[in-house]
Amino acid sequence: MATTDLSAYDKTKVPNAKDFRFGIVVSEWNETITNGLAQGAIDAFIDNGVSEENIIRWDVPGSFELIYGSKKMVETQDLDGVIAIGSVIKGETKHFDFVCDGVTQGIKDLNIQQNIPVIFCVLTDDTMEQAIARSGGAHGNKGVECAIAAIKMAVLKQL
Repeated sequence: MATTDLSAYDKTKVPNAKDFRFGIVVSEWNETITNGLAQGAIDAFIDNGVSEENIIRWDVPGSFELIYGSKKMVETQDLDGVIAIGSVIKGETKHFDFVCDGVTQGIKDLNIQQNIPVIFCVLTDDTMEQAIARSGGAHGNKGVECAIAAIKMAVLKQL
């Protein structure tokens, strides 16, 4: 399976985001990966006009906690979008399946229930090597891709 450069985007197709405020909720689990994703998102926001003071970061213990953290961020902050950042790496038990499914459904539910887009930036990889490749490594940075999605969804929110 081929993976494209997750950091690549055409800046001419991204709206200027200087008037937007974004939140990032970051799982502390697999923090090397999640911090790389968060930095990619922050860099992409700044590259597209968001000022640093308009980017709010909260950390939560794990990927499952991204749901509640994102919900509280939506409810308590004046934001145009939120990115939920996590990394779940497959192990020997079904825990991987339960966490991935729960987080996916939880973020989906927030998008239905709230009026602020919550972007799913949770890597669900088989190995640490795959996660590294997608958080600033050989395949780029999924955090960048999610920041661009957040900007575009913030514009859609205004309609």
